[in-house]
Amino acid sequence: MKYRTITVFTVHKDADLVSSAMFDVGADGVSILDNQDFYDLVKSDVIWDYVDDSVLAASDEVKVSTVAALEDKDFAKRLAERLEEMRKAGGITYGDICEGIIDAADYENEWKKYYKPICTKNITIVPTWIKYDAKPNERVIRLDPGMAFGTGSHATTRMCLDFMDVDGKDVIDVGCGSGILGIAAAIIGAKNVYMCDIDEQAVQFAQKNAAMNGVRATIERADLIEGNRRADVIIANITADVLMRLANDIGRHLNVGGEILLSGVIDTRLEEVKACYVAHGYDIIEEAAIDDWRAMRLKRSAR
Repeated sequence: MKYRTITVFTVHKDADLVSSAMFDVGADGVSILDNQDFYDLVKSDVIWDYVDDSVLAASDEVKVSTVAALEDKDFAKRLAERLEEMRKAGGITYGDICEGIIDAADYENEWKKYYKPICTKNITIVPTWIKYDAKPNERVIRLDPGMAFGTGSHATTRMCLDFMDVDGKDVIDVGCGSGILGIAAAIIGAKNVYMCDIDEQAVQFAQKNAAMNGVRATIERADLIEGNRRADVIIANITADVLMRLANDIGRHLNVGGEILLSGVIDTRLEEVKACYVAHGYDIIEEAAIDDWRAMRLKRSAR
């Protein structure tokens, strides 16, 4: 199976904005190749025996990439239009938008080398191909992200994991991707977990990952707007536009006293998303920020 690759050249300060634009036009996940990240690590307290001088001399150029279905021939056009809107609205630097074709197996194997165990407050995420010795009482989720977004390394996922307080509660994970958040909720102690995504491949990977971790959950291809399922905690790590689309209907799936965890919001869209949910009767009880990304915990207003 082959996929279309789309890569945008930008600069360090605008990499998250370009990735946000990709999500806005339909990306399930992005990768950012940024030499500045490595340079920052070199300048930190980590001791390095050898560093290639060519890396330290690298330019500020950053590559932000994603993949789309081969038949989605208009992805690059939609992305170019969205980037131009952002440029006119507040300034964003970007250069060429390059397209290519890649085999799914090549894509997955290429990015395996960039994955590593991720430790969060509640759980540690370990890719299936990495040997990892867990500490006593350490909760671990084994994950095969495949082509589905969600490895635990992205800021939006990590904030959701840190927010989780789900012991004994019913949980819904909207737009579950690889299933990382729903599976983590079950391992942490959720009573029942329901996961849904509109992408069939994401559902398949989520089902595979749940089985791998011995997690029992209902996982299906669906849109939360449909159906009458209810939960004590609803997790939605998507994009600003989709989160605002859900605002009108998400409340009927929330039990009394329940809460919503929202993530996937780039900082430039935060006030817009907050205003939308406040207008729909929610109070913001906690916020989190990592880099340019924002997350929130909400409860229905008592007013």
